[in-house]
Amino acid sequence: MEELLMIYEDKMEKSLANLGEEYATIRAGRANPHILDKIKIDYYGTPTPLQQVGNVSVPEARMICIQPWDASILKDIEHAINMSDVGINPTNDGKVIRLVFPELTEDRRKELVKDVKKKGENAKVAIRNIRRDAIDAIKKKGKEDGISEDEVKGYQDDVQKKTDEYIKKIDVEIEEKSNEIMTV
Repeated sequence: MEELLMIYEDKMEKSLANLGEEYATIRAGRANPHILDKIKIDYYGTPTPLQQVGNVSVPEARMICIQPWDASILKDIEHAINMSDVGINPTNDGKVIRLVFPELTEDRRKELVKDVKKKGENAKVAIRNIRRDAIDAIKKKGKEDGISEDEVKGYQDDVQKKTDEYIKKIDVEIEEKSNEIMTV
């Protein structure tokens, strides 16, 4: 039964980690190279992550520079960034692509905070679904192994405690990211 609890706790941990990855791609007015994580370049017929075709750096607080190792793919990188949901037009000087982040307006900040809360709620739903699956699995395993109802109830309480713990962690992440976005 302990193994079962560990499996479901691991799933909750992965949901929390996924939320962190999603939050890393939300731009908050500062240059963050992680917003480029999902962008793939067609590099000799193979979709390749942007970080693997060049050097990505942050020389200033609101600028990202991408210097490809192969200058012939500058146009491909520029096209991939334009087609992504980054929302910034790249500038290309023939050697380096620059992404300059504009200051966020108050309305845009509020919109981003709504998005942060929505992603947080989705993560909470995922945690609750994991809890439901865990409780169903515990009940089933309890019947199969002939475990007493009191013991099964104890395991269910453990799952609920873990669920509450992860929901609190998600609330903290939502709060931190919202504050980061609203800080001018």
